[in-house]
Amino acid sequence: MLRHVPNLISGSRLFAGPILVWLAATHREEAFAWLMVASLASDAVDGYVARRFHLQSRLGAALDSAADVSTLAIAGYGIHVFRPEVWRDHALACGLVVGGWLLVCAIALLRYGRLSSFHTLLSKASGYAFGLFLAVLFVHGFEPWLFYALAVLSVVGSVEELALLWRLPQWRTDVKGLWWVLREQ
Repeated sequence: MLRHVPNLISGSRLFAGPILVWLAATHREEAFAWLMVASLASDAVDGYVARRFHLQSRLGAALDSAADVSTLAIAGYGIHVFRPEVWRDHALACGLVVGGWLLVCAIALLRYGRLSSFHTLLSKASGYAFGLFLAVLFVHGFEPWLFYALAVLSVVGSVEELALLWRLPQWRTDVKGLWWVLREQ
């Protein structure tokens, strides 16, 4: 039973997706904020549990990536509904972050027939920064320094993932980063 715990956590993030969309669509900001924070926190937990207890699997990596895509897309929708000024006032940075992420997703689907699940150190740092940004945004308010730190991490992470997509002919999970792949090759 323990071997299924990381997949159950990732599955709960997928299950939270429609609830989050409904909360945003019905303008229930506080409930949306807390469920989003819980969803983002569970992203860190599933990976930790999988690594700590050696429960990683291809299914788990794919579930985690699908949950990441869902959560990030819904977070963007939540920002649009509850904090539209972020999109309006920071359109270039938002466009670079979203565009880089969508480009990585599209190329991974074309190259591998599925989303990438590299889980690089840089993408993890970007994910944690994004989670922190969202928690602060919805609970406290907009913090420009945090937003721009997230944007830089995200864009650099997307560039690294694009390079990995170019360098790795086969789908792989849990790649530390480009430097490690180049060192292997």
